[in-house]
Amino acid sequence: MKTGIDHFGILAPFYEKFIAPKFPEKLAELAELEPGGSLLDIGGGTGRVANFLTGKTGWILIADESLGMLKEARKKDALETVCVNSENLPLQGESFDRIIMVDALHHVQNQGETAKELWRLVKPGGRIIIEEPDIRKFAIKMVAVFEKMALMRSHFLNARQIEGLFEGKGAEIRSEAEGHTVWVVIEKRKA
Repeated sequence: MKTGIDHFGILAPFYEKFIAPKFPEKLAELAELEPGGSLLDIGGGTGRVANFLTGKTGWILIADESLGMLKEARKKDALETVCVNSENLPLQGESFDRIIMVDALHHVQNQGETAKELWRLVKPGGRIIIEEPDIRKFAIKMVAVFEKMALMRSHFLNARQIEGLFEGKGAEIRSEAEGHTVWVVIEKRKA
């Protein structure tokens, strides 16, 4: 996620004013969170999504590369944070019941390595939900152009490309789209 400019560190104090937090209804539905379960929010930034999921599961960990974003997340109760990139997570394998990644996959440096890490960390019987802007929509294509102009080095994938990151792993994969958003749900079969 690193570039020459720390875009997210700069935006952190104002981020939730520009992207107002709201209950992630579809994400919560797809996650089917379990009481007492563990949730990893990759690229979770300020905790704007994870904060709504407290009380619906057990332990919640936000992993993000931006110290500025994590500083904002630490202001919210019940959220733990770790500053790390998504391609190399120093966490024990198969330790999370659910992993979410909301509006962040297009920002990572190596999407294939990120997918490998998510797969490594999810428990058998667990689920990964990746929510991304739907790059097939004209408005999102314009966002992609803007992010390139802002030197954010974003690389948007369509749902089929995201699914492809997890193929051949014995996963059950499905996608849903609504409005300008796609969700890819990857389930790790129990052994």
